[in-house]
Amino acid sequence: MYQFGPHKITESQVFFKSKYCLGLVNLKPITPGHVLVISRRVVPRLRDLSAEEATDMMLSAQKIGNVVEKEYQCTSLTTVIQDGPQAGQTVPHVHMHVIPRKIGDWANNDDIYDELAGKNKIRVDNEERLPRSEQEMKEESDMLRPFFTSIEE
Repeated sequence: MYQFGPHKITESQVFFKSKYCLGLVNLKPITPGHVLVISRRVVPRLRDLSAEEATDMMLSAQKIGNVVEKEYQCTSLTTVIQDGPQAGQTVPHVHMHVIPRKIGDWANNDDIYDELAGKNKIRVDNEERLPRSEQEMKEESDMLRPFFTSIEE
């Protein structure tokens, strides 16, 4: 069991492990393949990470993004850290969104940021987007896990 801010994350949701980070599937993804990279240490802001932890988060996001881009047949990625509540961070635990992107997925490219903040009414907003089941998240995590060699705790 892992912590993501106040939330408990089961092993079945984790598909990637590094020394300082975890890759996990998203409870309410805004696109197929939208995953998270979180620090193992529960801290609210990017500034709270050590240099080693911050470096590991970026390198982990790069590895995860390479797999996500290929496996979800996208052409680009949006990688975002919402660093603090006024930046749209809803879980007080530093994390990076890795979101597969394709041509035309949003009419205005920057609308994705409203989607992350739950402000975009073109798609279902964050409160109305139903959480996935544990089984759905496990299936996605099981699909992604074989692409990575994890560092055990």
